Amino acid sequence: MNQPAENQPGQPGQQGPSDNPGQPGQGSASLTQSSPTVGTFRERDGALEWSGRQETVRIEPWGPDAVRVRARLGGPVLEGLPGALLDEAPATEASVKIEDGHGQLTVGALTVEVDAEGLVRFLRTDDSAELLTEERAHFWWPGPRLYTPVGNGHHRLEQRFAAYEGEKLYGLGQHQHGLLDQKGAVLDLVQRNAEVTIPVLTSSRGYTLLWNSPAIGRVELAGNGTRWVADSARQIDYWITAGQPADAQRRYSAATGRTPMLPEWAAGFWQCKLRYRTQDELLGVAREYKRRGLPIDAIVCDFFHWTHLGDWKFDPAEWPDPAAMQRELQELGIKLVVSVWPSVSPLSENHQLMEQRGHFIGTQYGPMAHADWPDKEVASTVQVAFYDATNPEARDFLWSRIKENYLDPYGITAFWLDACEPELKPGFQENLRYWAGPGLEVGNMYPSENARTFYEGMIAAGETEIVTLNRSAWAGSQRYGAALWSGDIGTDFATLRRQIAAGLNTSLSGIPWWNTDIGGFHGGDPDDPAYREVMIRWFQFGALSPLMRLHGFRNPGMPLGPDMTGGPNEVWSYGEEAATIMEKYLRLRERLKPYVLDVMRAAHEEGLPVMRPLFLEFPDDQATWSVADSYLFGPDLLVAPVLTAGASVRTAYLPAGARWTDAWTRTSYEGGTNVTVDAPLDRIPLFLRDGAALPVAE
Repeated sequence: MNQPAENQPGQPGQQGPSDNPGQPGQGSASLTQSSPTVGTFRERDGALEWSGRQETVRIEPWGPDAVRVRARLGGPVLEGLPGALLDEAPATEASVKIEDGHGQLTVGALTVEVDAEGLVRFLRTDDSAELLTEERAHFWWPGPRLYTPVGNGHHRLEQRFAAYEGEKLYGLGQHQHGLLDQKGAVLDLVQRNAEVTIPVLTSSRGYTLLWNSPAIGRVELAGNGTRWVADSARQIDYWITAGQPADAQRRYSAATGRTPMLPEWAAGFWQCKLRYRTQDELLGVAREYKRRGLPIDAIVCDFFHWTHLGDWKFDPAEWPDPAAMQRELQELGIKLVVSVWPSVSPLSENHQLMEQRGHFIGTQYGPMAHADWPDKEVASTVQVAFYDATNPEARDFLWSRIKENYLDPYGITAFWLDACEPELKPGFQENLRYWAGPGLEVGNMYPSENARTFYEGMIAAGETEIVTLNRSAWAGSQRYGAALWSGDIGTDFATLRRQIAAGLNTSLSGIPWWNTDIGGFHGGDPDDPAYREVMIRWFQFGALSPLMRLHGFRNPGMPLGPDMTGGPNEVWSYGEEAATIMEKYLRLRERLKPYVLDVMRAAHEEGLPVMRPLFLEFPDDQATWSVADSYLFGPDLLVAPVLTAGASVRTAYLPAGARWTDAWTRTSYEGGTNVTVDAPLDRIPLFLRDGAALPVAE
């Protein structure tokens, strides 16, 4: 059977991917193929197109040093499919050359070569060194791009690239595997609580690649090749840029949208627990922080504050006077953040109308219900539906409820977008039908579109300071003012260690606003000395995180339901010694606020992350590419959290190319070496770069 052009084999005697960088391929097909293909080239609107065997590959400039690649079987590439890239490509100069059976497109530092058989190869323009190349699975079939029909014009898509010895790979959102370098990992491309899919990958070889598809699938970073898979979609779509990681972050954020400027209040301390059940309870905590003279900038009103799930309004039985509560919090200088879930109970006053108008995610089979969840006035769970955040009319409807019930009457402008994966039970995206397309094709974009609901609503209402706290995200979420937290995680040192890699990979995925539940989420006994140590070390890390937020479901907990709450989770809940240390770091965060806001401005204006792997600032120091237990907080402060129980010293690597000063002892060190410093319980090791004057010590 004749195969499509993307399935054609390689050249006879084909060399490895790192051999002969920049050497063009032949202008004729390989004799090892059962049915050779020689495609045709054309230049179209500044883009390079190759066509053969009913497949079209289109490569077009998409910002400085970057291109977008789309490939489709059965016709020209499709426009307007869901993706993360902004609608208009950043303006850039490029050149296209077609000769001798080859095509070439050059955009600044990136050159793309396409041979006669449609094999795509990415090179550095200045020295023609290979950055990345497609690789065939077999010399006969399949090729680097495989389309397996699944019906109605959709295919299971596979895109294969070569593997390279020594290559390190970073990004891909937030995961709990604890790996900074993810070479060798296989990751599902699907949204889950604490597992966040943002399909952008940064390589130590000098490129960053965005898999510009919200389809459910996976990425395999194997020793014998990299493979991206979409379980069901209509075309391959990815974006790639050349350059060091910092430059790539600038390019990527320009192509997918930069974060707004973080409001000053959000750079401070957020107090939270599961959960404050009443207005009096929440206000009592706020008053106590002020009575003790402790810095606090925000307090969170968690779930079940509503009448019914999907009513999106306060229950007057527990929150009798939200206007008075908001006035008092404003007088205390504390921002109120309110939890909003995207799910709707059949008991909600909005359920019938939303169902009639088609505002829920549809289902291919079975009733229009996506999860079971407790609600008030019923003894058991009910079957709830999620609104369709990909539907503009559904977004408008939900925002109208938020505006009517929170913004207009009380001036509430900060929202916690929980369960926004969406949290399906069970998680069968193939059964879902979104406004934007089938679940398997578009499911990963839901959290980004949910953040969009609030961003566009706030902009339309004339608000200029926009922050939402999200449990999930996708590529481009940052442009909607979405902050991400690391989900419902454990409460031990092993979990704390994993958050360093999770935060750094999130930062390299374009999300600068990130945080964890300080102390973890699932449990933790405030009276247990061992857990108090975890809390102190985590609190120190939290004070040096992009956002600082104390949250958790502390012991003793209660079963899931409208009346539930957890144990105490305030700074003074962990004993006098812990409270004294935690207060020290509250005040450190307060002193560092101007620096935090400066770094946030760099995220807003340049797309640079707040929490930075060492190699982002020191890419020429090869040792930095393997440091997974410390990071830079902005450009000038190296943070080495204590991540083991009972530790009183800490060894940290200080990058070459700078001189480092211990922020506590003022001892100075030349970079390029490991140093061991004292780390008693009240101290997180911090190092200042090249004499930076930051107010760490009181």
